[in-house]
Amino acid sequence: MTDSSQISKSLHEWVEVITHRTMRDQSRYVKSLGFSMPQFFLLMQVYHKKHCGISDLSEHMEITTAAASQTVEKLVQSGLLERAEDPSDRRAKQVTLSTRGRDLIDRSLAERFRWVDALEKSLSAAQKVKIREALTILSEAERNFNR
Repeated sequence: MTDSSQISKSLHEWVEVITHRTMRDQSRYVKSLGFSMPQFFLLMQVYHKKHCGISDLSEHMEITTAAASQTVEKLVQSGLLERAEDPSDRRAKQVTLSTRGRDLIDRSLAERFRWVDALEKSLSAAQKVKIREALTILSEAERNFNR
């Protein structure tokens, strides 16, 4: 096996481990809170965008505007989202996270990375240095790759 294919295989394996672990843990956590994954994905989109219109959410989640609107309504009633008039179009509504919604996402992100923190503690100092260097290289390569 060439060096390039060994690196590719290792990267594929690591991405698979991260994806499986993250999705499994996130799903369990979200369900333990009584939310569906689509509701959580919508909250995450608002978290990252800061404010969104219903049509933006609909497009991002690849669902109908009516379905996005219904999901938003449930999350507004749960106190996780707030709706306000769009300053550039009074007919449209903007959605933002409430304080409660932001707290939920912050706790969720901490939960998502809990296993990473435990993994890091199990590594030797030398391993940590190597991993930090490799991840820095990968992060930089990814940023340049998408330009």
